[in-house]
Amino acid sequence: MRKVTKMKRKKSKGFTLIELLVVVAIIGILAAIAIPQFAAYRTRGFNARAEADVRNAATAEEASFVDNNTYASCANSACATTLPGFTLSSGVTITCTGTATTFNCVSTHSSGNHTYTWNSAPAAGSPNLTVS
Repeated sequence: MRKVTKMKRKKSKGFTLIELLVVVAIIGILAAIAIPQFAAYRTRGFNARAEADVRNAATAEEASFVDNNTYASCANSACATTLPGFTLSSGVTITCTGTATTFNCVSTHSSGNHTYTWNSAPAAGSPNLTVS
């Protein structure tokens, strides 16, 4: 009789309830760490897209100045037609105001958390690009 019981124990397959609970707890902990990190990565990507667009708009403003001898003013999709070689990324809002000698572009992304401002004539010692 003892031999039969030992044989059944050796042949039984599967996981115990405690083993399954440990695996589920480990997966839950990993998910709790990974999901906020993923959201932070997405936000940084959206911010990078807005920053790249404001830099590209500044370059396009300079190209427009070469053609027209003045800086252009535009907003959002109008910038794509007004500024040569500029393509607006989806989700990005941009506004450029130009005069005969200077321009200022402001860019944000709808899912980002920063505003990027490019000033063509910053104060002495200040950078062209500021982040707020």
